[in-house]
Amino acid sequence: MRDYQFETRTKTRLGMVVLSTDETLEDEARQVIEGREVSLFHSRIYSAPSVTPESLKAMEVLIPASVELFPEGLDAIAYGCTSASVMMGPEAVQEQVRSIAAQGKAPVTNPITGVMRALGALGAEKIGLVTPYTSQVAGPMRAFLAQHGIETLKEISFGEEIDPNVARISEASTLEAVLEAGRIDGVQAVFASCTNLRAFGIIEEAEAELGLPVISSNLALVWDLLRIGGVDARGWGPGRLFAL
Repeated sequence: MRDYQFETRTKTRLGMVVLSTDETLEDEARQVIEGREVSLFHSRIYSAPSVTPESLKAMEVLIPASVELFPEGLDAIAYGCTSASVMMGPEAVQEQVRSIAAQGKAPVTNPITGVMRALGALGAEKIGLVTPYTSQVAGPMRAFLAQHGIETLKEISFGEEIDPNVARISEASTLEAVLEAGRIDGVQAVFASCTNLRAFGIIEEAEAELGLPVISSNLALVWDLLRIGGVDARGWGPGRLFAL
């Protein structure tokens, strides 16, 4: 039997719970962490293809089983669904993640928490909102943001209920909506919501056109996950947020 040695772990170890219907979050996260001293572990959670308040809330009890599949002792964990985090509440998401003893002390984030922290860091309280959602999902999101001091001056939604279809929405379509929302008087930033909505490729173009910060669910989630994991990620991602 041959002798061997263990190495001391030096990389920051992060976990991300990704919806079974999501085809975007992992790709965009890789664009930020590729080649960095960060290990990102993914675990999937079942999500019904139809995005409704009921289907979103149904994920809450499934979170612990997904978290249990991660390696022990991660530095931080993210749950990757914006609208479900609104419907459940960020506190419930954190409680479900930390119900797994092996991760009980890990800081926890989610897209809507990341967005609120990002908007706070950018000094933006009045936003343009772009979503793929139907009104029954977009309405509660606007209300949630308002309860936390963020006023939506303009909302543009694509009215798409089927989550796999959201990943097929072109970045050109998202860019058009972001520019329209950002041109409203008083808007201080634009938020493109949904982890399945592709936006990394248009953020810097939109910011240059508008002269305003533009964030997406994935941008804010990855930024906040790295931040709470103790990583200085300035310059890693696109846009003004990663310049802070």
